[in-house]
Amino acid sequence: MNTALLIIGIILIIAGIVGCILPVIPGPPLSYAGLLLLHFTTKVDLSVFILVASGIAATVATILDYIVPVWGTKKAGGSKWGMRGSGLGLIVGLFFGPWGIFIGPFLGAFIAEMIYHFTRKSDISESDKLLKSLKAATGSFLGLMFGVVLKLMVSCFIAFLFFKEAISGFF
Repeated sequence: MNTALLIIGIILIIAGIVGCILPVIPGPPLSYAGLLLLHFTTKVDLSVFILVASGIAATVATILDYIVPVWGTKKAGGSKWGMRGSGLGLIVGLFFGPWGIFIGPFLGAFIAEMIYHFTRKSDISESDKLLKSLKAATGSFLGLMFGVVLKLMVSCFIAFLFFKEAISGFF
């Protein structure tokens, strides 16, 4: 049973790291599940502090991953249109592989902001409207990248704990 838990844990750790880049797969929670499986073996006994701290880190990273791109769009001067466009772009981008995941939110925010600025009557020049749209899209992209990096940091740290304890417990 220990070997089965170890193998499934390794699979979850790998899937968790992959899930940090692919938003369909919840990366940090999968990594944490792998760590929990290792804890349930008879060869490794992780402290409550490690389990609680890594669980909190996985939860916070997962929640922030959904909030930060929208926040980035807003901080860069984007409207609600840009924030919604970023989310829609992420969903559409899922169908276009890894590049779509990164380009989708940027294009979604950019297109939505363009529609927003060009359908409203204002005294702003067309080039300013374009620059505002580009700035909002850049904020969305940077927010997405921050979320990916944060999830990778958490999942890689959990993977480090997993393999450190697995090696000392099993070998």
